[in-house]
Amino acid sequence: MSMGLLFSIGIGGFIGAILRFTLSGGIQKIIGSTFPFGTLFVNVLGSFIIGFLFLYFQQVNLSVYQKSLLITGLLGALTTFSTFSLDTVLLMGQGFYMKALINVMMNVIFSVGATFLGMILFKRLYL
Repeated sequence: MSMGLLFSIGIGGFIGAILRFTLSGGIQKIIGSTFPFGTLFVNVLGSFIIGFLFLYFQQVNLSVYQKSLLITGLLGALTTFSTFSLDTVLLMGQGFYMKALINVMMNVIFSVGATFLGMILFKRLYL
């Protein structure tokens, strides 16, 4: 693996991590709930973007560096299934089993749905 590729992923990860922190925390602060809506938001947003980019990359000639920066770096750091998992375990540890189940269901259903919608948007705009 080349240093250029690692650097591309690192730059994307740096940006994605900052976006995750800012967006997730901002949403959580605005809503002011014990339910992890901030994490849900970035997971759905990232899923939407990856659906769009997946089809976009099939139409344009981007380098492996550009694709890796956006997918592995930026979206890998933006979407937070590790945080989602921790949020779910913490909810269960506090005895909020129904909230934990709802959290799992909403993250999976909305994220998969957002990926699908990202693909639909791309097709409507570019195909």
